[in-house]
Amino acid sequence: MKSIAVIGAGMMGPGIARVFAAHGHPVQIHNRTLEKLNGVKERVRANLSRMADFALAERQEIPAILERIHLTPDLSEACRGATVVIETITEDLKMKQELFAELDRLCPPETVLCSNTSVMSITEIGALTRRRERILGTHFYQPPFLVPLVEVVRTEAAAPEHMDAVFNLLQDVGKVPVRVQKDVPGFIANRMQHALWREAFALIDEGVCDAETVDIAVRNSFGMRLPVLGPVTNADLVGLDFTFAIHSYVLPHLNASASPSSTLRAHVEQGKLGFKTKSGFLDWTDESTSAVRDGLTTYLLEFLSKKRAAQAEKKKTYGDGREA
Repeated sequence: MKSIAVIGAGMMGPGIARVFAAHGHPVQIHNRTLEKLNGVKERVRANLSRMADFALAERQEIPAILERIHLTPDLSEACRGATVVIETITEDLKMKQELFAELDRLCPPETVLCSNTSVMSITEIGALTRRRERILGTHFYQPPFLVPLVEVVRTEAAAPEHMDAVFNLLQDVGKVPVRVQKDVPGFIANRMQHALWREAFALIDEGVCDAETVDIAVRNSFGMRLPVLGPVTNADLVGLDFTFAIHSYVLPHLNASASPSSTLRAHVEQGKLGFKTKSGFLDWTDESTSAVRDGLTTYLLEFLSKKRAAQAEKKKTYGDGREA
């Protein structure tokens, strides 16, 4: 088993640790503050219990999984013997650069250093290190123990064998890794996601519709199809000649601003930050924010449970993959 170190016990770290610990790997979680470390195992326990309700985890295995997770405020202890280190600290380039320089100094020469940044350049994050051939991006999506995708990002300096090793490790622990062959800001999924958000906010800026209508339109149209029909397959389905004709007409009318939405800027300047302030594009209460969070988790659990059941039925029907 490979030894994994997760740096940061905030939003992403405990969920990432749970992924590896559930597949037998010992995990060290480092955080400078004991307060965050002290809550890690209870968060992981709660997530595993909820997954067990949907037959996505074995309840009797939870104690063993938690035993594989070790907590430490000592960075050098977390790095000792680590095969792979995954950084999950706040999205601050200077902080990440300083951390990676320290990881480069503390970790064994064979350790692969990975960042969970969602948009930042991996090349820039590793700029102060010596062993840049061992630095990669591993962008997990929130919540990392439920969303399958991990974007594995290579830099020009990264050695292919290290990318292959991390890619294979992620497959072995049940994730769906994809190779990002160029270190571009936002990688793959977030570039598409924020292109959608830019157009959504532009529709609000221009008075085409209100914020609530944007979400209603997405949830009741192409949003329903996305788990089955990605944009490339969708284009092939409707016909590339039709797609070409639509793009030739509509693309000049889409938003292409390099600056954030004026409505988004105004909300931020007014302190209307969304869930955390109970007001953003929409108004929120404790009950409505809890309903959204719980609804998302339940949806993901149900989706994964049905997917696992379908895979089991397929395996039962077709055996080793050959048609019955």
